[in-house]
Amino acid sequence: MRLPRALQPFGDRQYRLLVGAMALSLFGSGMWIVAVVWQVIELGGSPIDLSVVATGSAVGAVAAVLVGGVVADRVPGRRIMIAIEITKVVSIAVAASLALAGTVEIWHLAVVSFLLGATEGFFYPAYSALLPAILPADQLLAANGVEGVLRPMVMQAAGPAAASAIVGAASPGWAFTYIAAAQFVGVLMLWRMRPTPLRRPAAAPQPEPVHPLMAVLAEARDGFVYMVKTPWLLGTLSYFCLLILVLMGPIEVLLPFAVKDQAGGGAGGFALVLAAFGIGGAAGSLLVASRRLPRRYLTTMNLLWGLGCVPLAIIGITTELWVMMLALFATGFAFQAGGVIWGTLLQRRVPSELLGRVSSLDFFVSLALMPVSMALAGPVGEAIGLAPAFLVAGLVPPVLAITATLAFRMPRDELEHPLELSSTPTKNDQ
Repeated sequence: MRLPRALQPFGDRQYRLLVGAMALSLFGSGMWIVAVVWQVIELGGSPIDLSVVATGSAVGAVAAVLVGGVVADRVPGRRIMIAIEITKVVSIAVAASLALAGTVEIWHLAVVSFLLGATEGFFYPAYSALLPAILPADQLLAANGVEGVLRPMVMQAAGPAAASAIVGAASPGWAFTYIAAAQFVGVLMLWRMRPTPLRRPAAAPQPEPVHPLMAVLAEARDGFVYMVKTPWLLGTLSYFCLLILVLMGPIEVLLPFAVKDQAGGGAGGFALVLAAFGIGGAAGSLLVASRRLPRRYLTTMNLLWGLGCVPLAIIGITTELWVMMLALFATGFAFQAGGVIWGTLLQRRVPSELLGRVSSLDFFVSLALMPVSMALAGPVGEAIGLAPAFLVAGLVPPVLAITATLAFRMPRDELEHPLELSSTPTKNDQ
């Protein structure tokens, strides 16, 4: 029996093992988010202490991601991911041992968070480069849809719920132990995958021997050069960078105050709103994964991201929690639906020998202005109020989407490069 379009990648054993390992990794990440917070609280830590631990993760990711892209284009993805998961197992096992022994300190947690953030910087480029090496081009949209479903459902829902239950019944140290066990099972699944060679052109010239650091910088430069010379890529990354600046601060910083001050909700109400965002993202991913890639894929993707933010304008003026939940559901739906198209677009149009580096640039752009957005959201919200702040977050993204789409001539580009008719990216596919 032929599987439905969204499930067709599961017919491949390599993919089943890969997605199983990814699900366990996401589950562990979701557990860590909750467990480490309660470990800091158990130690009597302040919000500043928690900020130090959280910042360690962000710094690790930013520091590693560009190098991670170079490594993903030099080393087979399976090897990278095995090394990543082993690093996670060892790091979290050390944290668990220290916590259970009663000797853990804030700086220990900050170091482990830094290491976990660094592994994320290597994971995303390696996974993005490995996926098209094990699946045919016509199944990549479905595979990216699966990831789009797993990320909110496993990392934002199942992982935190499991960690909360374990912390409530035992301690954060025991939650760390379960995280390490989940990551270890992920290592075993990756180990069972068959080795997959790098997807480099057969005739690629061998570089002259140079210092390893210079070689890494040269390869990273090649990724930047490709981005600058490729209008659809440069336009989308520039647009998305500004979108993150406008969007993430209000969601991460101002939304809890809107829930509390306007709807009279507490922690439970805030959790419901975030759950609506995650469920919407899973639904959007599943819908896109179940259909063919749209012919106007660049325009569709940018409009999903831009117009999907419009419901956020309602959050600053409504006093009903259910209205906030509907708005976040719609935004999550559109945002993740566009994300599935974007992941597939990278894997279909970026040359295989550059995919790791371009994926790392994508991840770097997603992280670069996020701290700036969060730092600005609080002062801006106090200065102009929640309603104007969310109005900006809802109405500026559509303007950015239309401007980027037209300025970088994406409607013409997507017609000249119909993805349903081509399956192998080349260096000239710009």
